[in-house]
Amino acid sequence: MKQADKGPVYSPGCGNEQPAEMAIFYDFLRRKGASENTIHVYMASVRLYHRLYQDVTAENLQLFKSWLIKHYKPSTVNTRIYAINQYAASLSLTAEKLPCIKMHDCVFLENVISNEDYCRLKGGLRRDKNMRWYFVVRFLAATGVRVSELLQIKAEHVRMGYFDLCSKGGKMRRIYFPESLRQEALPWLQEAGLNTGFIFTNRRGDLITPRGIHSQLKVLAKRYGIPEKTVYPHAFRHRFAINFLDKFNDISLLADLLGHDSVETTKIYLTKSSEEQRELIDSIVTW
Repeated sequence: MKQADKGPVYSPGCGNEQPAEMAIFYDFLRRKGASENTIHVYMASVRLYHRLYQDVTAENLQLFKSWLIKHYKPSTVNTRIYAINQYAASLSLTAEKLPCIKMHDCVFLENVISNEDYCRLKGGLRRDKNMRWYFVVRFLAATGVRVSELLQIKAEHVRMGYFDLCSKGGKMRRIYFPESLRQEALPWLQEAGLNTGFIFTNRRGDLITPRGIHSQLKVLAKRYGIPEKTVYPHAFRHRFAINFLDKFNDISLLADLLGHDSVETTKIYLTKSSEEQRELIDSIVTW
């Protein structure tokens, strides 16, 4: 078997980390089906912890949490806390679990691409016959998939109209492709000769990387005069969620579609973006 088929190989970092435990954590995440990006983020979080503290103890965890709160925004704090909790679970340290911080102070979404900019982007791509990237944007925004999930879509899935995958936590999740998207995508797949296998590949036939997608979206944002800070893979997941709730206000269903473990995570989409709040205030407050 080729080395590429085995996936990335864990290599120790620096600091106080213990390579054996880190290797166990790496294998733990791989078995759970975590994406390469998630593994990278979680391993980095544990390395950060071990640069500050040697052992995983209740006291050190609380100190780490306090340090995170001083240095990072709430969403990043919770990501690092979740990583440490997963690390403790991989080592069977079930008693050592750190509670996440409450997000009540996060009352709006930042850097969400607007519907107008989304339409401008996909319209420009279609006009320029840049169909590969047109469909990257369309599939992200019309399904709400994560970029790692986007790259697993095959031509067979599009023909079926759905895609089953094992998401975070080992749950089975079904991703649906709307009929309007299928009617657009099927002729493109046929014309491109993509009758089977992965559909988002480069000219050499290799899968586009998440980093490659992120970088190219920035290039396209600049080309079409759209704020670059609002154009990144996860921005289209946000757009899907907001548009879904505008059309069909069922947050439990949206949580299932997005693969969230809790409806609490999904509730952020009930709030308006900071730009939407600004426009609302400008139109309402005239006194």
